[in-house]
Amino acid sequence: MTATDSFWRDANRVPIEAHGLVVSKTVTFTGSGETEAIELFGITGVVEVVKIWGVCLTGFGANHTDAHLRINDQTATDQVLSKTTTLDLSGISAGAAIIKNGLAAAILSYKSADAATILEPAVANEKSFTPVIIVQKTGGVETNIEYVYTTTDEPTSGVMQFFVGYYPLSDGAKITAM
Repeated sequence: MTATDSFWRDANRVPIEAHGLVVSKTVTFTGSGETEAIELFGITGVVEVVKIWGVCLTGFGANHTDAHLRINDQTATDQVLSKTTTLDLSGISAGAAIIKNGLAAAILSYKSADAATILEPAVANEKSFTPVIIVQKTGGVETNIEYVYTTTDEPTSGVMQFFVGYYPLSDGAKITAM
């Protein structure tokens, strides 16, 4: 099996393998008074997502609620990666972060950048990120990771850069930015 992506590297060009292969996508939010689903990453084959997170690059609009991650195989969108309600990112400032660090039944964690903050596991020796294995729908059907949010702004605003760290588990498996 050959992977075509690369690891992040430190200042000495040594691969940082803890994140897996890393792909990123920057999103400018433009939704107007509705629920929006934004395609972030495309899945090919079987992958282990070891980390998925977002960093707020500019402040968000006043109404950015019910934020969550899900899988879309062009037929079903019920495979959630995080709880679908209650995460309110309204008005967050640049530098804030969202992190998948729980099971699908848990909301994404949010850390403000308005003051120094930390994120640590609820139980010692647990990891800060929660890995998940994603399998592309049979027949090569487009399978995506999406970010979903609801807004009542006309339009909303804000920019976030999303990252996903992964390992390929099948021949030709990869994640690409959409």
